Amino acid sequence: MRHDYAQQVWTTLSGLPEWVRIAGILALAGLGGWGAEKVLVRGLRRRRDRGAAPEAIGKALRGLPGIWFLTGAGYVIVATMGLVEPWPSRARTGLVIVLIVTLVVFSLRFASTAIRAATRRAGSRIPSTIITNVVRLLVLILGGGIILQNLGVNISTLVATVGITGLAVALALQDTLGNLFAGIQIIMSRQINPGDFVHLATGEEGRVTDVQVRNTTIQTYPERNRILVPNAIMAATIVTNYSLPEEKLLIRLPVGVAYDSDLEKVERVTLDVACEVLRDIEGGLTDEMPVLRYRAFSDFSIDFLLRVPIRQFTDQFEIRHVLIKRIHERFATEGIEIPFPIRTVVFRDRPGGPVADLRSDSPAVDDRGGPE
Repeated sequence: MRHDYAQQVWTTLSGLPEWVRIAGILALAGLGGWGAEKVLVRGLRRRRDRGAAPEAIGKALRGLPGIWFLTGAGYVIVATMGLVEPWPSRARTGLVIVLIVTLVVFSLRFASTAIRAATRRAGSRIPSTIITNVVRLLVLILGGGIILQNLGVNISTLVATVGITGLAVALALQDTLGNLFAGIQIIMSRQINPGDFVHLATGEEGRVTDVQVRNTTIQTYPERNRILVPNAIMAATIVTNYSLPEEKLLIRLPVGVAYDSDLEKVERVTLDVACEVLRDIEGGLTDEMPVLRYRAFSDFSIDFLLRVPIRQFTDQFEIRHVLIKRIHERFATEGIEIPFPIRTVVFRDRPGGPVADLRSDSPAVDDRGGPE
């Protein structure tokens, strides 16, 4: 049926020279592909608010409708030129391979754009790089298999050969595959996401920017350096995630006051300063009250712990900075003493011998028990 239609088209143009007919068909195909692309992309842009698929399809189509139209024109030309076998079969096989390659390109573009768009709409809480790379690999393997099948290659034999050599490759790429599956595990667990602020047991700390095939990238704060942590280590180490289950958290500020302080006044003044800082500094939460709890009688002070609610982990640095300055200033104004460590040093020459107290006016005692 397709051959008869192509023959009719070719017969209609039979009055023209062959090269003119071929050039005309290719020109019409190129023009048709350009017009179809413009119409499709414009229509998809109007539907961008309906999800990630229209945007992804529009970006994946760029440049491909023209190739598809030219491939169809090539099929018409081959079918009507009266070529002797095996040239028509080879030409059709080549056109089919071109079509498959363009479909693979479309699939790769669509997958990449759709995953990025879905990640963006989800607020960048889903790692996109490793998912994109895995999907690309699967599309390439599927497309390569279809192309080989059209070229007459026995896929089953090839699969068996790949299976035999796959063990050796897996052993050679043991670390890489371990990081790959560890990255997939990190994504599936949803306990570490891009944008989370984490602290590793090995000491690294920062905001997760991406989970890739081999590494999880972390950007330190405030230095903004990049740390690459192998996924296998990331999955095995102890990780403190300051962004889960929610980003807001309490920061702790230990303070000590003198033993003769009025503890009720200390609590009232400290909480007043904390509430003032939360109102004045960006990142403080005013819908929750700071909490003060006395915790211990230490050697030289009564210690308490001040807990202050903040919006996210990185807000603590400025709030802690201002809080320490204002507590120190307010305590000085209110006459509340923040003591420093005091030690009384006593020297003895021998058990039961005289004692020289450094705070007294008594003469010092040398090692022999007599005055210097």
